[in-house]
Amino acid sequence: GHVDHGKSTLIGRLLADTHSLPIGKLDQVKAICQANAKPFEYAFLLDALKDERSQGITIDTARIFFKTQKRHYIILDAPGHIEFLKNMITGAARAEAAILVIDAKEGVQENSRRHGYMMAMLGIKQLVVVINKMDLVGYDEAIFHKVREEYLSFLSEIDLEPLSVIPVSAREGKNLVQKASEMAWYSGNSILEQIDLFQSRPKTENIPFRFPVQDIYKFTKEKDDRRIIAGTLDTGMVKVGDTVQFLPSEKTSTIKTIEGFNTPETKQSRAGQATGFTLTEQIYIKPGELMVPSSDSAIQVGSTFKANVFWLGIRPLVMGKKYKLKSGASRQVLYLKHIEKVLDASDLSTNTTKDQVNRHDVATVVFQTVKPFAFDTEGQFENTSRFVIIDDYEIMGGGIILENLTNSNTHTDDTIQKREFEWIRSRISSDARAQKFQQKPMVIIFTGPKEIDRVEMALKLEEDLFRMGKGVYFLGISNLLSGLDSDIHGRGVEGRDEHI
Repeated sequence: GHVDHGKSTLIGRLLADTHSLPIGKLDQVKAICQANAKPFEYAFLLDALKDERSQGITIDTARIFFKTQKRHYIILDAPGHIEFLKNMITGAARAEAAILVIDAKEGVQENSRRHGYMMAMLGIKQLVVVINKMDLVGYDEAIFHKVREEYLSFLSEIDLEPLSVIPVSAREGKNLVQKASEMAWYSGNSILEQIDLFQSRPKTENIPFRFPVQDIYKFTKEKDDRRIIAGTLDTGMVKVGDTVQFLPSEKTSTIKTIEGFNTPETKQSRAGQATGFTLTEQIYIKPGELMVPSSDSAIQVGSTFKANVFWLGIRPLVMGKKYKLKSGASRQVLYLKHIEKVLDASDLSTNTTKDQVNRHDVATVVFQTVKPFAFDTEGQFENTSRFVIIDDYEIMGGGIILENLTNSNTHTDDTIQKREFEWIRSRISSDARAQKFQQKPMVIIFTGPKEIDRVEMALKLEEDLFRMGKGVYFLGISNLLSGLDSDIHGRGVEGRDEHI
C-alpha cells in the first residue's frame, strides 16, 4: 500500500494482540520512545533501521515469523514509499498472498493502484484489501464503502478480485483479532480470521521439474571421475533412471546417481533441495542450461519473447542498448526490440507511441537475446518465467515472460540483415579474388587459455603463409578494439560475445 497508510502499524499491533512478540519487546520499544520524547508507534516494533524510526517510514523489507492456531507464517513488511519500490517488489515476488492497506481518510492513492497492479503482474491471486484508520473518519460506514467501491473498480480492470475488503483501525486494534463494536455494520471476517482462510500454494514437487544448472563439478582426488551437475531443484522431483534433456543445447541423458555433500545415499531429489546429478552418458553441458523431463512439451526455447516489464532504473529502458538478462541460472545479452504499450500503473492509462520505458513504468515489450535460452511463460513455473534486467551491474527492472515469439528473427539476424543492406559491395567477387590469389579465403581464429601465447602463434603462422606466397593478414584483438570494434560497450567477458 501507499506510504503512511499503516502497513507496519497493522502488523505490529497484530503481533502484540496475539502475544507473538518476544517477552519484554513491547515494553522495550515503549521505553525507547519515552526516553526520546516520541509517541509510541506499533510500527516501531518492526522498523529496526535508525532511519526508519527517525523518519517514520519503512525502508527495508522486514521478515516476521508469526503463527496462529492453524499454521506458521512469514510476514514480509515491505515499504510503501515510491523510492523504495525495488524493496517492495523483492518482498512481493516471494509472497503467496497479499494484504493491501488503504488509509480511509486519504483514500486510494498512487501506490495503492501501482501495488495492486504489481500483485496482478506477479500472479498473486490471494489478495485482501484493508481499509485502515477508520478511527480517523469516525468509523463511518459510508466512507468505507466509498473507498471500497473505488478500489474494487480499479482491481476489476486488471482482472484481480480480492477475497475480502476489511475495515480496521490498526492503531486501536479494531477488527484485527476480534470484531469491533464500533463497526457493528461490518459482518465479515477479522484480519486474523481472514489470514487463516488463505490457501497454501500447492507443493511444487507435484509439477514437472525444473533444474537450472549452476555449475559442473569435477573431482580428481582418489581417481574420482564423476562429473556432477550442481544446482537447486526449482520444482518437481527427480529420480534415478529419469530421462532428462538440457536446454537450449537439446542434449539428453539419464540420471545415474543423485549426489550430495555428507548426505545419505538417496534415489530421488525434491523441489527446494540443493543437489547434484551424474549422468549415464557423459555429455558436455554448460552452466546456465535448464534440465527438464525429456518428454516436457511446456518448456520454451527461444531468443525473442514478449514480456511485461516493471522498470526501476533512473535511466530509461531504450532500444539499441545492450542489457543483461538473468533468469534462473541463465545469463543473456539482451536488447529491447519493440515497445507495444506503456502503462501508467497509477491510473491505468496506456501509451502506444512511447519510444522508451521510464522509471516506475509498466510496459508490454518484445525483447531479444543474442543466444537462445530456455524459459516458461507465465503460469505455474514462477522462477523460470520471471527475470531481472541488469544495466551497469545494477538491477534496473524485472518482468514476466508472456509469449515465446519463436518465428521472429534473433538480434544477431537483425544485425546481419541491417549490415547487409547498408554494406557497399565491391564489384570484384569473392570467387574472382580466390582465383587471382590461388587460395581459398578463410578466417582462422586462435583461442585458448591465457597462458598460451596465441598472438605469437598467429604471427608465426602469418609469416609462414606469407613466405608461401599467400595473401594473409594478422588482425589482433587489440587492433579490433581500437579500430573496427571501438564502438563496442564492455570489455573482457562483458564484450566477448560481440568481439567474437
